[in-house]
Amino acid sequence: MVRKKNKIKKIVKREEPKSTYEAKDIYVLEGLEPVRRRPGMYIGSTGPDGLHHLIYECCDNALDEFMAGFGNEMMVILLTNNRVNVTDNGRGIPVEKHPQTKKSALETVMTTLHAGAKFGGKSYTIAGGLHGVGVSVVCALSSWTRVEVARQGKLWAQEYSRGKVTTSVKLVGKSPKGITGTSVTFEPDSQIFKEIKFDWKKILNHLRQQAYLTKGIRIKIVDEREEEKQKEKQKEYSFYFDGGIISYVKYLTKEQHPIHSKIFYYQKEAKDILVEITFRYTKDIESEEVGFANNIYTGEGGMHLTGFRSAFTRGLNDYARRNNFLKEKEENFSGEDVREGLTAIVSVKLKEPQFEGQTKARLGNPEARTAVEIALSEGLEEWLEKNPQDAREIIGKCSASMKARKAAKTAKEAVLRKGLLEGLALPGKLADCISRKPEESELFIVEGDSAGGSARQGRDRHFQAILPLRGKILNVERASLSKILASKEIKALIIALGSAISQDFDINKLRYHRIILMSDADSDGNHIKTLLLTLFYRYFPQIIERGYLYIAQPPLYKIQSGKNIEYTYSEEEKEKILNKIKKEKGEEVLTKISIQRYKGLGEMNPSLLWETTMDPEKRILKKVTIEDVQEADRIFDILMGEEVSSRKRFIQTHAKEAQNIDI
Repeated sequence: MVRKKNKIKKIVKREEPKSTYEAKDIYVLEGLEPVRRRPGMYIGSTGPDGLHHLIYECCDNALDEFMAGFGNEMMVILLTNNRVNVTDNGRGIPVEKHPQTKKSALETVMTTLHAGAKFGGKSYTIAGGLHGVGVSVVCALSSWTRVEVARQGKLWAQEYSRGKVTTSVKLVGKSPKGITGTSVTFEPDSQIFKEIKFDWKKILNHLRQQAYLTKGIRIKIVDEREEEKQKEKQKEYSFYFDGGIISYVKYLTKEQHPIHSKIFYYQKEAKDILVEITFRYTKDIESEEVGFANNIYTGEGGMHLTGFRSAFTRGLNDYARRNNFLKEKEENFSGEDVREGLTAIVSVKLKEPQFEGQTKARLGNPEARTAVEIALSEGLEEWLEKNPQDAREIIGKCSASMKARKAAKTAKEAVLRKGLLEGLALPGKLADCISRKPEESELFIVEGDSAGGSARQGRDRHFQAILPLRGKILNVERASLSKILASKEIKALIIALGSAISQDFDINKLRYHRIILMSDADSDGNHIKTLLLTLFYRYFPQIIERGYLYIAQPPLYKIQSGKNIEYTYSEEEKEKILNKIKKEKGEEVLTKISIQRYKGLGEMNPSLLWETTMDPEKRILKKVTIEDVQEADRIFDILMGEEVSSRKRFIQTHAKEAQNIDI
């Protein structure tokens, strides 16, 4: 019996608002079987994202209770044997007989798709689980599930397997007076998920975000997995934020320099939609606009962010005109101008959200755009008038952005004009491939002329192009676009890619569908890779999103025993090979083993570079992906930005995690 009433007891007693939440409030729409047949339709994928989605669905049910005014604490526990427990102190799922299904309401909710209080009645006016598939999908895609409900002084439980009931709803004990809640424990089904491995950091980031969005609630997360207990890391966190999204915007900008003292915040109900908006400007040149609908992160934006952008640009231009910051003949600030250095959070709560796609990545309600425009127009005008010094700093930032945009446009046009005069000639240092089919073409971006020469001689000319770069490229995190376009090395790369840059970027014009960063396996090589990754992340993010960017893995060692030769790509792999030889041939053979350490690509002749690093049949490539955009953005700010103390603190914190660094 997992996570019984002892966990329910830990939850804080609180007053219950008056509302009905009985079996009759559960509405049934259809059956459950489609979930196991097409799980991707319900959780996005059967990979890591889909696996973690199971936890988030359980959490969404608890958060819906909290938003409705019932409960304020949730606990998430990663257990052994791939099990997860999510417990809340909401009202507890009803257990009495459902009038329509003639089964327990608990069983109905857990085993029926589209069954829940969110499809009718007054139990929930705002809910994240629009599709009503949350906890039933978790049940369907788990080999074992147990739900415990504390309700009306009693503790009830039922178990399931792959969406089917395995026990009846049983009374298993008493719950303390006034204590209610639901506890769900599940084990994801290995028949559905190829790999069941929960990412502690990924879960932490998601739950921290939810705590920011629902101020005044407490979320606790504990890692009790046996395999994690040996690691020297904190395995218990508790999140609680009274400031809500104001605290969140502070967190997102904590490594940057704010340009105004007071953070903007405004809340208003418009068109029956509750709108919350906060923003802060920093000296950074990047912008970040984060949208939520009923606490669900809308990674692809939607109507609420569209409304924010139009009202925000219009509001700042109106203020600048009224106060003569923009002269009569001057053009208005563009959306690009006002968003440079901006970090904004837009959260809307509405009764019937229309999400595009089951994973709820984009909000489609047109009324959300109108509500946000009304709220921001009113709130921004009031805030700017009350905070004239902050307003002056913000308008100054917008003016500087507009000047930089015009300068960048001039520089870009100059580059394009020069390119046209030269017939759009490819860089002279580029050794292009014969193929003109992007899907089969590769571009190796190589550190230094020496390695570039070896790569050029060793490559397969039919589909492999080589572009050597001299030294370390410009750190684009600290540079304007005009300065970037003035860099010879970056300009050569842009022309070689063929896709242009920034606003003119066109993924369909990209000349290679595999772009491979190839540098030495030392500190300089790692720095060069980081500079290139920053360039692609900031100015060619679509290349990463499409899965076109890779990092080559040249070998560190060549190990030869007699006629047998093996290449290893890490210290651990080297030790494994040596132990294998020792086990097979005895201790004495070690004295006859030749171990060669490669310190740079320039040490490899063309045939060796081809054999170990470039041959598609033998090479190892690491695909560059971005799982968490906000976290990636924050890390790039720390590592490549101007704030030295933050970078030093980050390095000190993570120093133990770095291994095999050449100095």
